[in-house]
Amino acid sequence: MDNKQEHLNNLSEIRSLMERSSSFISLSGLSGICAGIIGIVTAVILHSKLGPFIELGKGEVLTSEKRDELILFSILASLIALVLTFALTIFFTSRKAKKKGLPVWDGSAKRLVVNLFIPLISGGIFCLLLVYHGFDWLVLPSMLVFYGLALISASKYTLNELRWLGASELVLGLLAAFFLPQAIIFWGLGFGVMNIVYGAMMYFKHER
Repeated sequence: MDNKQEHLNNLSEIRSLMERSSSFISLSGLSGICAGIIGIVTAVILHSKLGPFIELGKGEVLTSEKRDELILFSILASLIALVLTFALTIFFTSRKAKKKGLPVWDGSAKRLVVNLFIPLISGGIFCLLLVYHGFDWLVLPSMLVFYGLALISASKYTLNELRWLGASELVLGLLAAFFLPQAIIFWGLGFGVMNIVYGAMMYFKHER
């Protein structure tokens, strides 16, 4: 009986080592919660700024000077939110890894980052091209779509729940493209509420 239990323990250890070598398991749920809070705050700020013009011609008149101002403001707000999100993700993930005695920057982490950033960078360039060609109102849905694709791509190298978050973001992005006047609401749901739900679920499931 003791030998059988010892074999089971050995198998469990081998399985754990294999999972650690192929997956980045230090991603913190708290970083998802913080990302969601930042997303909601950014959505509120963007809505307050874009609100008078978001009805696709039914609101205030959008002059070229005002358009340039709104584009610059939106880009700066999004960049600040992105930097804060990644800074907090690095902080909470590093803290979790140290608590568990795991490496922060190993092969699986590198693969995760590469697969995350290829769709994100491509999406960022695509959104700038949309602005350049005057398709401003498709930027918010496109951000959600590419964010969802990035999460799905990166989920191969971390916990499986990230894939479901990515799929949710993708669906919200497509809905936002269909209901363009409400795109900022879908944007807030995707970058805000869904990140909080995902982060809370990950925290209580894997960190408590």
